Amino acid sequence: MKLHVGGLAYSVTDDELKDFFAEVGEVKSAVIIKDKFNDYRSKGFGFVEFENADDAKAAIDKLSGQELKGRAIVVNEAIEKPREDRGSRGGGRDNNRGGRDGGFNSFRKRY
Repeated sequence: MKLHVGGLAYSVTDDELKDFFAEVGEVKSAVIIKDKFNDYRSKGFGFVEFENADDAKAAIDKLSGQELKGRAIVVNEAIEKPREDRGSRGGGRDNNRGGRDGGFNSFRKRY
């Protein structure tokens, strides 16, 4: 089960997050989300995945509201967002490259 952890201090590392949650149960993974456009600085949240759901639920109950590096963290079950079909990144051209059947200024009379 994967948990969303918010309210993290920007200085918290992946290992520190994993160690903090290991008090409750066996942590499969812990990752801090970083901003790739801002020198890979922490965005202040991350995800922790537990080997079993009981440990994850215990972590929500015991650790939400606790302080980690001077900040109270918020722990909730992570909700997986479905990946949206982003389609192609093209400009949406219609491949009609000629003729007189419309397009820009098709409302103008032609003489």
